[in-house]
Amino acid sequence: MKSGYVTVFVMCGSRKEANAITGALLKKRLIACANIFGHVTSHFWWKGKIDKASEVLVIMKTRSANFAKVEREVKRLHSYDVPEIIALPITAGSSAYLGWIRDTTV
Repeated sequence: MKSGYVTVFVMCGSRKEANAITGALLKKRLIACANIFGHVTSHFWWKGKIDKASEVLVIMKTRSANFAKVEREVKRLHSYDVPEIIALPITAGSSAYLGWIRDTTV
């Protein structure tokens, strides 16, 4: 089942950065909504060694067709060299909720 909608995950270095990115995407109507979760500890490989950081997770809902524009805007605003920007398909959802995403985004 394919709905035409995605959930986009972006990790940010701070709540301030997460709010700025979310605000810009909402203003351009590229996303319908975003949930910001703080104090996530991430463990990862970076520049040949294992590292860790305190990060903020942003989960956004949008149309699949908007992903390239969302990605471009996140990269423009993000402080990381390689920000996490991944989309997972929404395979099913409430028709009212999916309709709201459709009607809220461009």
